[in-house]
Amino acid sequence: MGPDFSYRHLYYFWVVAKEGGVARAAERLGMAVQTVSTQVRELERSLGYALLKPSGRGVALTDAGLAAMRQAEQIFQLGEQLPAAVRDAAGAPTVRLVVGISDQLPKLAVRSLMQPVMQAPQLKLLCLVDEFEDLLGDLALHRLDVVLADRPAPPNPSLKVHSHPLTSSPLAWYAPPALYSAARRGFPQSLAKVPVLLPTTHAAVRARLDQWFERMAVRPNLTGEFEDSALLKTFGAAGMGVFPMAGLVHDELTAHYGVRRVGACEGVDEHFFAIAAHRKVLHPLVEKLLPSGR
Repeated sequence: MGPDFSYRHLYYFWVVAKEGGVARAAERLGMAVQTVSTQVRELERSLGYALLKPSGRGVALTDAGLAAMRQAEQIFQLGEQLPAAVRDAAGAPTVRLVVGISDQLPKLAVRSLMQPVMQAPQLKLLCLVDEFEDLLGDLALHRLDVVLADRPAPPNPSLKVHSHPLTSSPLAWYAPPALYSAARRGFPQSLAKVPVLLPTTHAAVRARLDQWFERMAVRPNLTGEFEDSALLKTFGAAGMGVFPMAGLVHDELTAHYGVRRVGACEGVDEHFFAIAAHRKVLHPLVEKLLPSGR
């Protein structure tokens, strides 16, 4: 069932409201003043409310007109985007990939993990960062094509997803220039003296770091904890403290953040997983992300 009003009438009303008067709207539309005025009155008649009222030499919106104008703005702004959207769709078919990224995953590692698909022709990539549990929910509802995370999905019969191990990387400790010498001196016991930054317990690797400190008999001088890995390395690089990071991102980390590797975090690895919903046929680019023989 269609609307009781004409979109053509709504369009004339929209132009009148934007121009502030019927005469100016008629000039913009290249139409007679009487024609435009009639079209607006037809819209008011079909809706049952006055939308415009006299104001000086022009018109102003009534309360009903303000409500109609808000809706018209959305409708015709979308309409103005239609030719470009159609042109883009017809001219260059795209392959859309929607990736959920766990907030604790090192962002520098994400680019490395995504490398197998980055050169795909006409790729349109959408990356969304959120908490792990929320991403799994979106994946199950098929709002995402894949989730990249630092842990596999937990066993859950109602959650029909499958976790694919991608790779793992040993952790190492990094320091900004001002802390490097002190951190190197007597490492790893030096971590009891220099300020240390760690991921929160929200990260899967945090428990392994805590166990490493116990094995090393070191009580770290903990000065900051971060849920977001990007914040962790940003504050660390700014001089706040020494921090752990996966060796997978060593080159980019040292080149772009100006930090130096203090030493290895022996026996502690960070693991990376791609989690996809159970489907007979996976998204072709998700297939490319997964190790062969998945």
